[in-house]
Amino acid sequence: MDQSGVAAQTQKSPWGSVGPAAPACSLTEVMSEQLARQLDEEDQGFPALPHPAADPEEGPDTDSDLMLAQMLQMQFDREFDDQLRREERKLNGDSKVSISFENYRKVHPYEDSDSSEDEVDWQDTRHDPYRAVKPQAAPRRGFSGKGKNITTKHDEDACGRKNTARMDNFAPEVHVGDGLGMDLKLSNQVFNSLKQHCYSEQRRSARLHEKKEHSTAEQAVDPRTRLLMYKMVNSRVLENINGCISTGKESVVFHADGGSLEEQPVPEEVVLKVFKTTLNEFKNRDRYIKDDYRFKERFSKLNPRKVIRLWAEKEMHNLARMKKAGIPCPDVVLLKKHILVMSFIGKEHVPAPKLKDVALGAEEAAEAYRQVLQLMQLLYQDCNLVHADLSEYNMLWYQGKVWLIDVSQSVEPTHPHGLEFLFRDCRNVATFFQKRGVSEALSVYDLFNAVTGLNIPVSADDDARFLAEIVAMEKRNEDHVQKRGKKTFPVTLEDGGPPLDPDSDD
Repeated sequence: MDQSGVAAQTQKSPWGSVGPAAPACSLTEVMSEQLARQLDEEDQGFPALPHPAADPEEGPDTDSDLMLAQMLQMQFDREFDDQLRREERKLNGDSKVSISFENYRKVHPYEDSDSSEDEVDWQDTRHDPYRAVKPQAAPRRGFSGKGKNITTKHDEDACGRKNTARMDNFAPEVHVGDGLGMDLKLSNQVFNSLKQHCYSEQRRSARLHEKKEHSTAEQAVDPRTRLLMYKMVNSRVLENINGCISTGKESVVFHADGGSLEEQPVPEEVVLKVFKTTLNEFKNRDRYIKDDYRFKERFSKLNPRKVIRLWAEKEMHNLARMKKAGIPCPDVVLLKKHILVMSFIGKEHVPAPKLKDVALGAEEAAEAYRQVLQLMQLLYQDCNLVHADLSEYNMLWYQGKVWLIDVSQSVEPTHPHGLEFLFRDCRNVATFFQKRGVSEALSVYDLFNAVTGLNIPVSADDDARFLAEIVAMEKRNEDHVQKRGKKTFPVTLEDGGPPLDPDSDD
């Protein structure tokens, strides 16, 4: 025996004793039929194992067509529910009020064992003990029960529960509280009061929101006005808008750099007078325009935005008249709805000071008074206008001259209150220059007669009698105008006004 055979016999296997090796077979023996029958007999000696698909614990029996159809239907229902969940996420988004397709679901969430944890946590409210029980509706015949147990639809308890349930229909911002599990009953009077309060609060919130979105406040503009200003910049009428330089009870004034227009040149510096779209600070605005014969037929108190546009158009025509008569005033560049673009009185972004803010000497104050008297006479006699708000606040001092601004409220002398407005202007002018120590300043009555040329006789400090004469003269003037049929005068472009923009955003 060789050494390799000895080593094989002495070496032990780590897996235990090794059995004798099977005798080697030749190819002829493998191909023999006797060996094949022997192997077949050995296989029949082992017990038969069941098929894995036939085990009911491993999976359902797919041999039945009914079972297969139910499995396919279940799979289809789960895919349908997944699609519903995706649609819910898409529609709800981040909204506080969400919708649910739970009633359209094919498979209940608790029955769907394949749902993942990141899905929506559905809540089964069908058997919720804290769910509010809706009151049963009254039958169609109007009552239920018989005899002494009859209950009509007007029963106090039934109506109280029904009113409590109807509170769920209030707006989401109205907190109705949590009355689940409580037998609450609201009387009709209480429910109607709550319903009316809810409706009033909704209208109030909507009104405040609309007022905030569609109103021009101090040093701020509404979205419509901001869009108009952007359009002016985009169309190269303005190069840029620098900021607010003045605010008043009727308008906000912005400084801007001029651009170019096809019809006329645009100054290097212009101002944008944006008329406020709310009438809170200037509630008697219609007094100056509804009785003006030039705009009487076009006045509509029901539409404030149209009134504002008419107000801007009125100032444009008044400035055109004044410029034609040679009165120092801003030049009108463009009128865009309730935005009036005018030339800037000042230099290098610094506006001209108001007459009340200028420290004038004795000679300059006297010269300013003479200019104001001449301007009032030109305004009344040549322009056929009354300023109606003339004071040291609406007169600028620039380059040694007095400039008149803010003529949107100016009216014609034929206005029913035109002479009263003129008397008020005379009072303001006389009081201001008398306080400045101008010796040649006339009294209120003499200044009124000097401007109008009426020469109304008046005794010393007889204010009431003078006003009575003015009111009587206005009445005669109004009757004369109505008899001649001059109730309205059509506004034309003969005043030399700039082109109007016919666009409307109503």
